Amino acid sequence: MDWQTQSSSTFLKTLVTMGPFIPIAALRQQPLKITQEHFEKYRRYLQFLARTQLPNHLRSRMDPSDIVQQSLLQAHAAAGDFRGSSDGELMAWLRSIVAGVISHTIRDQHRDRRDIFKEQAIQQRLDQSSVFLANAFMAAIPSPSAMIEKEELARSIAELVEQLPEAQRDAVILHYWQEIPLKQLAEILDKSPAAVAGLLQRGLATLREQASGKKLS
Repeated sequence: MDWQTQSSSTFLKTLVTMGPFIPIAALRQQPLKITQEHFEKYRRYLQFLARTQLPNHLRSRMDPSDIVQQSLLQAHAAAGDFRGSSDGELMAWLRSIVAGVISHTIRDQHRDRRDIFKEQAIQQRLDQSSVFLANAFMAAIPSPSAMIEKEELARSIAELVEQLPEAQRDAVILHYWQEIPLKQLAEILDKSPAAVAGLLQRGLATLREQASGKKLS
């Protein structure tokens, strides 16, 4: 079914349906040579994913762009260790680095010891976030090539969310990705429930319009 013909409730439900991350292992060729262009290509995508994992009480102290910048610096330093051969594998590798930086930053805020299980949990949620981004537009992954296409679709949608006006973007991420109820979200954003509902409605409408213009279906 074309995503544009879905009801709003079905579309929104799809957005928050987390599917398992499926690694790409079928297209083993020569190792991919990572360039600065790769890092810039995925910056907004990683920024979106980092934003979805920031605890609400730390949002004012942790900037997703700083997290991604630190992650990309680490990725640049470790580029020689990357053994993947596709952009999909590169995206997964970058997500793992972002997960480590987020975990480290949260740990510093709470003065905790490193918890490898928390770090793995963050990475898993990042993987899932990437997958259900594309699940709003693609129902299945019939082949490795389709998986690559799905990863690219997730990147494109993440960029659209990042380009929303700040109030709409924050409302959409907090409600649909962090699953914060409308009443609680209104308190967090210091707005009335009706105003927050309007932000969500306009944000989703903008995403639909932009996705349609880019033919993301």
